[in-house]
Amino acid sequence: MNGIQLDLISEDKLDGMTSMEKVRLILDSVRNGRILVLERGLTPSEQTKLIELTMTEIAQDDFSGIEIESYPVKQSDNFLNKLLGKNSLKTRLTVIGPATQLKTIKKDRDLISALVSTP
Repeated sequence: MNGIQLDLISEDKLDGMTSMEKVRLILDSVRNGRILVLERGLTPSEQTKLIELTMTEIAQDDFSGIEIESYPVKQSDNFLNKLLGKNSLKTRLTVIGPATQLKTIKKDRDLISALVSTP
């Protein structure tokens, strides 16, 4: 059966993984042609590591790379954080897929619109 596999990955699954496990899961899945939707996005250091590994693997073979889009980081404004003077960052939904199959059409703070094509 031909088609596009879309994997929706829960925050709970990601919380149980190390940063390197997350990066490897994403890269391996994308290399296999899957589109991933992460309930919770990656940290800036995880995104950096993902990009570094992607660039390394592009140089090694015919891997076309990844397309990644996330909602902008949202700051928590709850009372406790204000009282303590903290602005905790909340990571948000992220969409990742093969660069040859996933093209972002529009992105703003509340919407990611993407075109997904078959391999």
